[in-house]
Amino acid sequence: MEMEARLKERGLVLPAPLKTPPGLVLPFSWVRVRGNRAYVSGHGAQNADGSLAEPLGKVGAEVSEEQGYEAARLTALAVLGSLKRELGDLDRVGAWLRVFGMVNSAPGFHRQPNVINGFSDLILDLYGPEAGDHARSAVGMAELPLGMPVEVEAEVEILSG
Repeated sequence: MEMEARLKERGLVLPAPLKTPPGLVLPFSWVRVRGNRAYVSGHGAQNADGSLAEPLGKVGAEVSEEQGYEAARLTALAVLGSLKRELGDLDRVGAWLRVFGMVNSAPGFHRQPNVINGFSDLILDLYGPEAGDHARSAVGMAELPLGMPVEVEAEVEILSG
């Protein structure tokens, strides 16, 4: 329960499962485990109750770079919440392998890596440089679902449980 203690000492709370808006159907798993890998579907920033976190919109227009960074940080907590529900214990995550960060970008905004650093910085802080280090992409998108400013998918190595 080392990871639980780290979250608690930092005052961080994992959000409840995503509350989807009426009419939105999501026919997939948030986390798919195959062998010693967990593949994490795209997540966005969530509040503790599972609702989508605001602000919504394009980074570089309605959302500042700093707000985008915070959205990426909240997205990391959402991913951790899904991993905990699937694996039962976040200490089973032995290594972060790959992170694919998408930023809902206004035309001309090109600082996507700074935004996705919100995700990476939190994972590195919680898991340390050995387990937390990951390969990463940070790309701009014309739109993201529900107007989210950030969406992140990931792949982690899991330890036997």
